[in-house]
Formats: sequence, C-alpha cells, structure tokens
Amino acid sequence: MKAFDLTGRKALVTGAARGIGAAIAQALAAAGASVVIADVMEDNGRETAQALSATGAKADFVRLDVTDEASWVAAVEATVKSLGGFDLLVNNAGVEITALVADIEAADLRRMLDVNVVGTALGMKHAFRAMRPGGAAGKGGSIVNISSVAATIAFPGIPGYSASKSAVDRLTRVGAMEAGKLGYGVRVNCIFPGLVPTVMGQKLAADVVAAGLFPSIEEAIGAVIAQTPLGRLGEVQDMADAVVFLSSDAARFVTGVGLPVDGGMGM
Repeated sequence: MKAFDLTGRKALVTGAARGIGAAIAQALAAAGASVVIADVMEDNGRETAQALSATGAKADFVRLDVTDEASWVAAVEATVKSLGGFDLLVNNAGVEITALVADIEAADLRRMLDVNVVGTALGMKHAFRAMRPGGAAGKGGSIVNISSVAATIAFPGIPGYSASKSAVDRLTRVGAMEAGKLGYGVRVNCIFPGLVPTVMGQKLAADVVAAGLFPSIEEAIGAVIAQTPLGRLGEVQDMADAVVFLSSDAARFVTGVGLPVDGGMGM
C-alpha cells in the first residue's frame, strides 16, 4: 500500500542494536527508509546495520548514549551527513530495573529516569531542532516514542519503570502540541508495547519471581497472558509494524497519540 511506503525517508532508531529496536529498524528499512542504528552496544549495533545493508537497504551505525546531550548532537549530525537528511526518529532506548516500592533504590530509579525520560526528551529536542524549518534537515517529519503498557496498568514490581514510561506518554503529547503550534511540521506519537519475550522481557519475568510476586517464570508469563484478551505475548514485529504505520503517510493526520500495541492488556 502506497501510504505505508517510506521510500526516501531517513530514520534514526535508538536502542536498535537488538530486540524491539532492531526489529523496528528492519521494518523501516523494509518499507523503504534509510536507517541509522544508534546504541551504546557498538558490536551488536554494527552487526545490525551490516545485516540491513546486506539486504540492499542504506544503513549505518552511530554510537549514542541517549542520556548525554553532546552524544545526541553528534548522532543527529552523523545521521544527516550519512543519510542526506533526517525525518524519522524512534526513541526506543530504555532500561527496566525491577523492585517493589518498599525496595526501590534511588540510584536505580535515577537510572531509569535518565535513560527513559531524559533520553527521550533529548531525542525530541534535537529532532525538533533538525527537522523544523531552518534546521539541518528542515523538512518536518515524525517522532515515535516507545512507552509501555506499564504506563497504563498497575503491574507489580515495576513502579519506577511504570512511572518513567508514563512520563514518555506525557512528553509525547506536549511535544505534539508544541510542534503543531510552532509550525515545526513534525508529528509526535508513542506506542504502548505489551510484554515481548526479548532479553529485557525475559529478565523482567525472572525478576518478578525473584521478588516473590510469582512462584515461577511460567506463572508470571501466564499472568500476563491471562490479562491479555488476544491471549498471547507480543512479538517484536507487532511493535515494529505499529511504528511503520505511525511513521508513514497513512498516519499523516495522527499526532499526540499513545497507541496500545498490547493485545488489549491495558484497556
């Protein structure tokens, strides 16, 4: 379908070395976009970029620490130089540290806020500056932030993560309003992924068992599936396809939206 064709678009995807981020980068490339893989995991990131290049896509890698402003400036400059522009940003990088409210460690909470909230905010800041009229790319574009179903439900063991992903939703909506009011030509949306059995998802299941919330990993996963009307865990492709939609002209009149991609778990 032509509306989903991303040919000519230039994308930067954070946390794209593996997992959901890598799947998003692959889906954007399959839809025709050129993609820069951005991550602190350099070896994995370069491998992902090389795998995309092997399919015929234009792909590159840049090291990006999303918590560091100078790193963002360099990554955006590298994207514009490598791809010849920049009109799609996917703020996917994130961390989750499990803890009961009674056991929260301040350092862990600050780490999640730094990566999940500050990292997303800095990405939006520098994407706006590059994409808006007069910017280094200057043709408008789309930002898709990755929140979580944890922002919409009260799942035990992840209070800090839930709070940080709720903040991503608020950043998205305020950013969309500002971009529209100020004439940036940039749409801003987010998705709420359900639990996906990536490295992070598998670790979460083990961590809630260790916290005494479930007797086994199987029962922890079963509890998630039981809360999900579609009766299964999410898959990385489910999330990637939603990002392609929000990045495409099929979503040209969609901004400020938080799209659940959770099989109904958060409704």
